[in-house]
Amino acid sequence: MAECKANESPMCCCVDVGTIIDNSDCAVDFSQVYATQSEAEDALAYLTSKARAAESEPCQITSEIKPAADGYELVARFDFSCQAETMIFQLSTR
Repeated sequence: MAECKANESPMCCCVDVGTIIDNSDCAVDFSQVYATQSEAEDALAYLTSKARAAESEPCQITSEIKPAADGYELVARFDFSCQAETMIFQLSTR
């Protein structure tokens, strides 16, 4: 890894935030299979609490837990009012 020396000119790596956060992506789709229905319900409760913590206006949440070949599949969609909230939610669940 190269080190920056005092006589080198620093490079500017600036990006306008508006080119990254343009409110074009305000939804998060989630799908995962859990061993039991209870685990799927717990996961949904966890994700819902994270969405509520990130929202400034009510996040629209649609979800379904359905039997799958190897357990129960949770399918959920979180629609936020702005892309920043979407990013906050995604980072909080990692």
